[in-house]
Amino acid sequence: MNDASGRLWPMGSGFARRLASGRFAVTAELTPPVATDPTEFVSRASPLKGLATAVNVTDGAGAKAHLSSLVAARALLDAGIEPILQMTCRDRNRIALQADLLGAMASGIHNVLVLGGDDPKAGDQPETKPVFDLHSRDLLATAHHMRSTGTLPTGTAIKGPVSLLIGGADIPTDPPAGWDAAPLRSKLEAGADFIQTQFSMDTGVVRRYAARLIELGVAPRLKILIGIAPIPSVKSARWMREKLFGTRIPDAIVERLEKAADSKQEGRRIAIELLQELATVPGIAGAHIMAPQNPSAIPEIIEASGVAKG
Repeated sequence: MNDASGRLWPMGSGFARRLASGRFAVTAELTPPVATDPTEFVSRASPLKGLATAVNVTDGAGAKAHLSSLVAARALLDAGIEPILQMTCRDRNRIALQADLLGAMASGIHNVLVLGGDDPKAGDQPETKPVFDLHSRDLLATAHHMRSTGTLPTGTAIKGPVSLLIGGADIPTDPPAGWDAAPLRSKLEAGADFIQTQFSMDTGVVRRYAARLIELGVAPRLKILIGIAPIPSVKSARWMREKLFGTRIPDAIVERLEKAADSKQEGRRIAIELLQELATVPGIAGAHIMAPQNPSAIPEIIEASGVAKG
């Protein structure tokens, strides 16, 4: 499948088809449980079916052990929900990472988001030794090599089709004069197809960021999905600004939450408004909704916004 620019996209990915078509995509994110049965995880994801374009499955979120992201992603696929498999460089060396890429494709999983991973010191087993044999750009390049050559980096041929949609992460910036988006250009050159960003709920900044990416020729070649959240309280908004590196929540949103009679409902209204505005921003391909403490709010927000229809 090719888009208007002639770029080849994997046939097996509905997420890829939507990005290639230029229609606004909405992804969500869920963390697998500490469990041996994925039923509860699939139950949490089920309301997103038919609303979210795809659902990210986190990989050791918070530097804590959970059900394998590969197993959880396959469980979503079996339930008719398209997954995006998150893969961190923190926990596995290059051999294990390549094996998991093969395992994902063997399982029918085509969408992969490459991340560095949270520092183990922030988790519940701080004595854990991080691996980082590869860093995120290296893993992007490895995945791209595998799909473009049909071989492992060693030259060993991969039997069967190699079909991957590869993503990375970014923190949107309010571009100063001369900003050249070097990290994003590097990821594009390494083979990234899409980017999901940190929370960036200042649409003025997003518009300037996207405009500069268009000027540089990065967008729309690289499909950018902006991270947002249904913030449940002013306390949460302030915590996110202070504790989550790169998060942008403007004062106006904090003030709305502070003045609201029902801050949780106000947070949902803000998220709906953000989705609707982001869908109008040139150079922005979609939005990525993260609500780790309140995932049940995500389907309502997507449906009420109307941006995922069509």
